[in-house]
Amino acid sequence: MKKIINIFIFIALSQISFGQQKEVLLIGTMHKVPKIVRHSYKPLLKRAVKYQPEAIYVETPHPNDSISWEYLKDGWSNSYKEFYSLSDSLQKHYNFDQYRFQQLLKKDFNALTPKNLQSIITSFAYLRDYANYDFYSYIQQYGIKGSSKPTRHEDGDLTAKLALQLNIKKLQSMDDQQTNKEYHQAWQNCAKDGGENGDNEINRKLNKKHYNKAIVPALFGRLGFYVNKRKSLKRLDQLASFSYVKNQTESCLEGLNFWNRRNHNMAQNIGSQIVENSATRSVVIVGAAHIYRIEKELKANFPEITVLLLNDL
Repeated sequence: MKKIINIFIFIALSQISFGQQKEVLLIGTMHKVPKIVRHSYKPLLKRAVKYQPEAIYVETPHPNDSISWEYLKDGWSNSYKEFYSLSDSLQKHYNFDQYRFQQLLKKDFNALTPKNLQSIITSFAYLRDYANYDFYSYIQQYGIKGSSKPTRHEDGDLTAKLALQLNIKKLQSMDDQQTNKEYHQAWQNCAKDGGENGDNEINRKLNKKHYNKAIVPALFGRLGFYVNKRKSLKRLDQLASFSYVKNQTESCLEGLNFWNRRNHNMAQNIGSQIVENSATRSVVIVGAAHIYRIEKELKANFPEITVLLLNDL
């Protein structure tokens, strides 16, 4: 009898342990897609909704990542520059009400008045939370059903619509752009080297191969699934990490180092937040070139988290 009781206890504990197992789905994106394939994010949205994540991680810097924001305030993105300027001004003059802000976030999306939305948007700008500033600005512009026409970008066609459909009130940031300036400088220098030693021809052929293989899937509305195939993810990583080169020049090696550092930090941002929060299923929406290394980093450093790719579902 005691043996039978122990078996039941073991089964119960196993079920509890299994229930607490956390997993993350990595979805690689194409960022902004051409008009001819403007519906490319629709099937990815359908697949993501079916997965039913409880948390969404996106490719924007964390509000407290002062090093990334120090670069971005004068960096490559006009949107980030405008946002930083607004945030900087609000932090000096805005009277932020934490309690009211939290109460507004508890409201259903359809219960938010225009005044409520503006208050939330201003608060997220004050907090330097670009991901949610952008998300609620999308709601303000298109309503809770989202844009009837494709925005052609992951932020609108995938992230925002996924959050709205699953009633997820707050997005999680996971990007790291602390060395992005140095990475792009190394990229330019590596390309200059490649023009002299022939490696740019390898780059051209690899890009052409990726483009040609995408044509048929794109025509049938499956560009997103093609991009998320393991072979595609590996090819995109080769291009972004300069690992295709035959001549490892100092610039190309520097670029690889900065690429590895960024993806390592992104994976740390994702994994640490997943471990700390209560969500058992999370989704990461990030440029497809990052998936290959983020997957490896998560599996190596967070073995307690099950890592899935889109085409694994």
